Amino acid sequence: MTDPLKSLESLGFGGYEAQAYVALLQGEPMNGYELAKASGVPRPNVYAVLQRLEDKGAVLRMETPAGTRYAAVAPGDLVKRLGDKYQGALDSMKTALEGMGVPLEQRYVWNVSGYEGVIEHARSTIEAAAKDMLVGVWPQEARELGRDTAAAESRGVEVTTLCMAGCPGNCGHCVGRLHRRRVSPGNESRWLVLVGDGEEALAAAVAGNGQGSAVRTKNSVLVELSAGYLRHTIAMATVLSDLGPRLEALLSPEARDVLAGLGPRQSKSWLEYVQGMLGPDSGPRKDTSKE
Repeated sequence: MTDPLKSLESLGFGGYEAQAYVALLQGEPMNGYELAKASGVPRPNVYAVLQRLEDKGAVLRMETPAGTRYAAVAPGDLVKRLGDKYQGALDSMKTALEGMGVPLEQRYVWNVSGYEGVIEHARSTIEAAAKDMLVGVWPQEARELGRDTAAAESRGVEVTTLCMAGCPGNCGHCVGRLHRRRVSPGNESRWLVLVGDGEEALAAAVAGNGQGSAVRTKNSVLVELSAGYLRHTIAMATVLSDLGPRLEALLSPEARDVLAGLGPRQSKSWLEYVQGMLGPDSGPRKDTSKE
């Protein structure tokens, strides 16, 4: 059975206040002396306690020929008064906080650990999309999320998918406008990048042993970076694949110098890195099955 004193204290009543209210609730209207005896509240404190209970709307003061007496407000009325008071305070707090700027939920960065957690948050990100979804995925995660992206497309979400493994054919799990471009020449880890409605992003890395970690965020800068990465990767790979061996002949010496300084550590230059990423037989690989 719930302790009435603890219940009142959880709503902001002091210990003496809770004792006094319960005593008044169980007996006839009392004066201060009678209440002190019935409740155990020390006599020097009882009138200050009664004043605080009046302020809370928990007791009524009655002037009688025999003097001032106090009665407890019915529990139902007290609960309604407290509910109205707290709801008003909550509404005021909400208005005040919303007036301070962008809500916190639009700026959060959520760190996710473990492969199951990565997939769970990926599904949630896809389910939250209402208009469009950018997907960068490897075959393993495409299998895990295929039904979710297909469901999103069926409800009208425009899906654009980048197959980061550059598969030679459609595995059947990637949906929407599909682009197959190999993103990394290494096998240390694979990436999963999702952007929903340009408002929320998830970026994950899955190691070769299957361990995964991710960040999920509505931070506008990180969302735009994630979306820009997917769009730029598709655009860059499409242009470079189309140019093929003509690319180097079209570059000026100045351009070659710039690209030489941008390559990752394992590559001599950015151009070498991209050529390794696309592979020797890379050509335009946009899936035109839906066109």
